Amino acid sequence: MIAVHTQYIKSSNGKKSFVILPAKEFDSMLESMEELEDIRLYDQAKKEDNGERILFSEYLKNRKQKNG
Repeated sequence: MIAVHTQYIKSSNGKKSFVILPAKEFDSMLESMEELEDIRLYDQAKKEDNGERILFSEYLKNRKQKNG
C-alpha cells in the first residue's frame, strides 16, 4: 500500500476541489496505474489468444507486401 500524504484545496463553498501530493507519491501512483494497465492488457490478450503463431520473418515479409 502506498502511503499518501494529501493536502486539499477547498472551493469557496468548502468542497474539496484539488489535491496536492508530494511528487514521489504521485510518481509512485502513476507507476502503479501503468502496471495495472499492463496487467489488464496482458489478461485481455491472453483471453483473445487463439494459439496461432507465425515466424517473425514471415511477419516482416507480410508487412513488406502490405506496405510495398
